[in-house]
Formats: sequence, structure tokens, C-alpha cells
Amino acid sequence: MRKEYLIYKLSDEVKNSCKIPREAFTKYGVKRGLRNEDGTGVLVGLTNIGNVVGYERNDDGSLRPCPGRLYYRGYELDDLVSPLLKEKRFGFEEIAYLLLSGNLPDEEELTAFRELINENMPLDHRTIVHIIDLEGSNIMNILARCVLEMYTFDPNPDDISRDNLMRQSIELIAKFPTIIAYAYNIYRHSMQGSSLNIRHPRENMTIAENFLYMLKDEDFTELDARMLDLLLIIQAEHGGGNNSTFTVRVTSSTRTDTYSSIAAGIGSLKGPLHGGANIKAINMFHHLKEQISDWTNIDEIDTYLNRMLNKEAYDKTGLVYGIGHAVYTMSDPRAVELKKLAGELAKEKGMVKEYNFLKLIEQEGVKCVSAFRKTTKPICANLDFYSGFIYEMIGLPQEIYTPIFAMARIVGWTAHRIEELNFEGRRIIRPAYKNILEQKSYVPIKDR
Repeated sequence: MRKEYLIYKLSDEVKNSCKIPREAFTKYGVKRGLRNEDGTGVLVGLTNIGNVVGYERNDDGSLRPCPGRLYYRGYELDDLVSPLLKEKRFGFEEIAYLLLSGNLPDEEELTAFRELINENMPLDHRTIVHIIDLEGSNIMNILARCVLEMYTFDPNPDDISRDNLMRQSIELIAKFPTIIAYAYNIYRHSMQGSSLNIRHPRENMTIAENFLYMLKDEDFTELDARMLDLLLIIQAEHGGGNNSTFTVRVTSSTRTDTYSSIAAGIGSLKGPLHGGANIKAINMFHHLKEQISDWTNIDEIDTYLNRMLNKEAYDKTGLVYGIGHAVYTMSDPRAVELKKLAGELAKEKGMVKEYNFLKLIEQEGVKCVSAFRKTTKPICANLDFYSGFIYEMIGLPQEIYTPIFAMARIVGWTAHRIEELNFEGRRIIRPAYKNILEQKSYVPIKDR
């Protein structure tokens, strides 16, 4: 039997072996996707880190939509972001300190923490050689492989004591920007014929500034760097139930090493239904700019969005990317913050017309999707709707959109890993799957 045919035959047999009737999930009370019937997540753990609020419960247990709120260690996101915008200062390191420790740092602690981050940003020369060897690969995969390689350079990689976990966490937070910047520069050199530049991080720069410097040299403004800093803050944490953070907690519950657990989280975030969604949203925006002649004509916008929903236009998936969220109903607080940032940046970049068009797509997209689905549950734009637009205005390529998400979320991942390994009563996470296949009698190979 030819090997190619055998692969096809095995694949074809999967059609039957994977069949599970939808009604079986209801019969056995299975929460598909760990979701309740009302769409809420199944409660599987407790945390002191992040809190995602998209609805409230009535006395009868039914859901009541509410404006979305996101809390980091008990502080509402807007209360953390607004002072940074007002004071025009960088804050990602401050938020990283908060998420890791549970407390906001004072000036002395913040200065020391920033110095510690800067000390750990340079890469081992062996990691740089490894990135060069992987030229042309997907940058999320390079990131995962570099994280796994860090295990071999760690003098104490399997120690899960608090002190060692914190040391590893700080090193990962510090090194993610460098790995991503170097990986993209090497990708651009090998795939696009650009000059290869490897710039060492500078001691007097923040994470956001250093990342842009390593990526683009001096080709960025202060506002670019502050916008990236705020984007990192907004994406740093989103509760324990999002797929990648849950992946980190599940793997951490086995007491595996930090690098294996974080690599698993990277693999989860890479998926287009998770961290890769911002690329879908910005590509859709480019398509709409070309297809809609009058960016202020609501009727023209509605007509085309309805064609998309009916699978007649764009990629014919029936989706309007960036509209809707699993938890948030009336609003996604991250999208609310990003909308403000996008407006400020659009003025500097001369892209106010594009920004106003994007806001109109959000407005009409929410309306059209709600009408198409015939739902009374409020629908809102999510994080991905504006993030790609901001990345583009800063001048960042799509190849690093999802890696930047990882660069932010590594803070939340490490905070959750530390919590998973340090709360009382911890157990390995081990849910159940019910087998519904009837038992079979063994048939000797000569009789098959």
C-alpha cells in the first residue's frame, strides 16, 4: 500500500471515528467548550489576579447585561490607564509589578524593577544564533522554541519555589521583546532582502521604547511608544479563563517547569480564534476601505456588512471581525480604551478619516450583527477591532501582531502560574471526558 494512500485512508476513517451526535452533549450534561447553556464560562477555579465583568446576575439567576469592566488585582483598568494618559508617562512595568506582586510599586520599587527588567533584556548569544537558524519560520513558533531553549540556560529550571518562579517570570517578561524584535529583523532580512540589524536594548528605555528601538532604530515618535506601552497594559491580563492563561494554569498544575508551561500558552495564543484575531479585523478594514466608496454613507456600509453576514462578500464566512465577545455584552473596556488611543494617534498620523470610518463600521457592525442574529443580548466591539489599526499607525508589521500580544500577556501568564503553584489546596487540573462508544470484541489480525 502506498504511503500517500494510507494517509488518505486514515484521514478518511476519521470522519466516522470522530462523530459524536450533538444531542449526546445535552444528554450527558456536557458543557461544550466549558460553556454553560447561557454562554457563560463554567467556573473551574478562583483567582486574585484579574476579573472580567461583562454581565450581572438577577435574583433568579438570569443574566443582565452591563458595561464591561476589567480589573487588575482589584483596580479597574480605566483607573490604571487614565493617569498614564493624563501624565503622558509609561506604565507597563508598573502594571507588571502590580500583577506579579498584588501591589502597586512606590517610586523606589518601580525604579529598581525597571532596572531589573533592563538587566535581563539582552539574550544569550546562543539564543541569537538559534533565532538566525530559524529564519523564515513563524515568529510565534520561534518565540516558543526560544522559551523552551531558555530551560537549558537556566541554572535551576525545575525549581518551583516562589523566589525562583519570580526570577524566571522577570527574565521572561524582559526577554520576550528582544526575541520578537530579533526574530522579525531576521525574518525581514531572509524573506524580504532587508539589511540585518541586531540592536542591543538600551538601559535608559522602557520596554515599549526598547522594543521599537530594536525593531525600527530611531524611526518612532514618543506618542508611538506611549501608545504601544498602553496597548501592552491593556492586553497584559484577562482573567484565568481565557484559553492561553487557562493552558498555562493547566500545565502548571502538573508542576512542570516554567518554560514548558509558557511555551504551551504561546501555542494557544497563536490560534486565529484567540491571539490571531486582530489580523482578521485589520484585513477586513482594508477590504471595506476599498469596497465602500463613501466612507460616511451609512446605507452603503450597512448594505455591504449585510452581504458579509449572508456570506456573499469578503471571505464569505458570515463574520464581521472584531464584533462580539464571549463575556462582554454592552462594551469591552479594552476596546473602549483602545478607541481613545486610536483617536489620539490618528491625529498625529493624519488618519482621522480612516479612524472615523472605523468608528462608523463599529457602530453599524454592532447594529447589523444584532439584527442578523435576531438577538436581544447586546453586542459590542472587542479588543481586536482597534488594536490592529493602532499597530498599523505605529508602523508595525502584521507578522508581529500576535507576538506583541504574547509580549503583553506573558505578565498575566506568569502571575497566574505563580498563583497556581502557591495557593492552598492546589490539585492537578483533571476534568472528565465521558466515552460514549460501545465496547467491541477483539478480532485477530488474520480475520480482519
